[in-house]
Amino acid sequence: MKRLPIATLFLSFSIVASFAQTQNQGKQFTLEQVMSAPFPSNLVAAPAGGSVAWVQIAKGVRNIWVASPPEYKGKQLTSYSEDDGEEIGELVWTRDGKVIIYTRGGDLDNFDESPNPRSRPEEPKQLIWIVTLDAKPPRQLAEGHSAALSPKGDRLAYISKREIWSLKLAGAEKPATLVQSKGRSDSLHWSPDGAKLAFVNGRGDHSFIGVYDLASRAVRYLDPSVDRDGEAVWSRDSKQIAFIRIPTSREAAAFAPKRRDRPWSIRIADADTGVGREIWKADPGVGSVFRNVVANDQLVWSTDDRIVFPWEKDGWTHLYAVPVTAETRNARAVLLTPGAFEVEHVSASADGKEIIYSSNQADIDRRYIWRVATAGGKQATAVTAAILGNGIEWSPVATSDGKAIAFFHSDARRPGRAAIQVGSESVRDLAAETIPAEFPESLLVEPQQVIFSSADGLKIHGQLFLPPNLDKTKRHPAILFFHGGSRRQMLLGWHYLYYYRNAYALNQYLANHGYIVLSVNYRSGIGYGMEFREALNYGATGGSEFNDVMGAGIYMRNRPDVDPQRIGLWGGSYGGYLTAMGLARASDLFAAGVDMHGVHDWNIVVRNFVPTYDPQAKPEAARLAFESSPLSSIKTWRSPVLLIHGDDDRNVPFSETVHLVEALRSQGVEFEQLIFPDEIHDFLTHEDWLRAYRVSADFLDRHLKQKQ
Repeated sequence: MKRLPIATLFLSFSIVASFAQTQNQGKQFTLEQVMSAPFPSNLVAAPAGGSVAWVQIAKGVRNIWVASPPEYKGKQLTSYSEDDGEEIGELVWTRDGKVIIYTRGGDLDNFDESPNPRSRPEEPKQLIWIVTLDAKPPRQLAEGHSAALSPKGDRLAYISKREIWSLKLAGAEKPATLVQSKGRSDSLHWSPDGAKLAFVNGRGDHSFIGVYDLASRAVRYLDPSVDRDGEAVWSRDSKQIAFIRIPTSREAAAFAPKRRDRPWSIRIADADTGVGREIWKADPGVGSVFRNVVANDQLVWSTDDRIVFPWEKDGWTHLYAVPVTAETRNARAVLLTPGAFEVEHVSASADGKEIIYSSNQADIDRRYIWRVATAGGKQATAVTAAILGNGIEWSPVATSDGKAIAFFHSDARRPGRAAIQVGSESVRDLAAETIPAEFPESLLVEPQQVIFSSADGLKIHGQLFLPPNLDKTKRHPAILFFHGGSRRQMLLGWHYLYYYRNAYALNQYLANHGYIVLSVNYRSGIGYGMEFREALNYGATGGSEFNDVMGAGIYMRNRPDVDPQRIGLWGGSYGGYLTAMGLARASDLFAAGVDMHGVHDWNIVVRNFVPTYDPQAKPEAARLAFESSPLSSIKTWRSPVLLIHGDDDRNVPFSETVHLVEALRSQGVEFEQLIFPDEIHDFLTHEDWLRAYRVSADFLDRHLKQKQ
């Protein structure tokens, strides 16, 4: 067979792709179709055998999947079949890599009383289960969460009702309480020799690192102080613990910029005596406020006796390393990941000599996976060749045999899925067949990166979704989308968080149905450095993000393909806040909006995150917080709004929507409501997501499409 020149092959491919795109123009898909693909999360590597496991949500049904070498063919391990809102997470492998322990049910974010989104007569319980790789039915172990398996493999520690419990995996021994203490204990970590259990004990304005000794049945608190200690990690010889200390403060705040504070530090304590010492301390100024990464542990104790940690010294979240032998706070930290980008998902290699991480260093609006030696001195190297394309990668883990790295990835059209790279081989999906035939991959559009000026001149990134059959000679309805958080960044493809995976699906649906959609990465979000994230006067201290709402609205209004009379807004949580701000303060620019569980009075929401916040004790701060809220501008709100909220929301109190409805009624503003009894902030059932989005699309169609 004669080999064709590369240019000819490329031209042929382009012609075929162009033809396919032409054929698909005008075709519309449903919300059910675009939300039909499964979503993967909780990727964990077995400590032996090279296997990996993850949780997959398929139309609301959650199950555990595994893949083992050499084929790495994914298989479903559990057989749950209902969209019941019962979360699965906290996967823990046994030492031999043949058994998985996991938590099912409950609130895996806050560990409060179990949600009941299906409004069942009996409250669902949060339970710990065990399942073997031979696919036998799972077996219930205990009621609780946060299971930690001893390195010896015989004993499980876990949390139940804020106490630490223990049970043996074999035999008939009943669960027993290990530690009953003041406050709330969490973050269980066994010593490598299995003789001790470390934990964090929070006591309101301070916290301790505790160590329980199985032999003596005694608890010792390490190097106790008035500060907040956490993120404990063991030395490999089980003799010491490294942890982070954050200075105590009565000025705790939420949704307010914090660029400087009393510097945080890293300490090491003797596990037997409790005596501790400081080995490193952040410099005053930039980086003095602790900034975390997405990881099981914020500290990594490497095999070459270095502590690897995140630090924002240069205004970007990076990884640094400091030797354990350091004796003073002046120890020099070595920067491992230099550059104008942010490190996000972090894990250690099986041998403890490398850090594997995701970052936006190759493309600020995407994520790719890199690896770097803990000893420093070498540049980080890309794990895959995806940086040459348009992919998004996250949550990397190294297999126990050191031969492969597993991760999740997506792009603009293909949603998130589990994958692996073995050595230098090509990346392969672990369960690609789980994407259903109904999923409309070929009908999706690739969002474009746009950078526009905010109302006060700040450069703002966004993703622009254009309808596939856009008629540039006509003006079209437009939608602005605002994410929640606000510590989030939307990307040029399917997102790595379930909430925003769903939001991306709705944005694709709206574009497919004729809207020009702009997803806005407003100030106080992540990805663009500390000063952007800790924007001055943001949130409860001035609502400066409203400048970005206006900048995005003006950008859309000035586009020749947008009808300036038909620009709408939608967003959830913090995005609901900005949607409400836009409607309240600029009804002449924004014709309608969908506000999902949004913030309407900062004085109420701040207290939800900082219980000690007292508006009466700080009247000036409370006044500013209210002036930064949509309710303060209710008299200029004229545009219709759809309000969506679950009444068991643990993030944004349901009263926020109650109070807004009362105010809208007083002003005679048109509103509609969709209320989900017993549903939480991040809807737990697929059915509720679909219903919320169907009602949202219908509302926007009636107020924007039908308004000529």
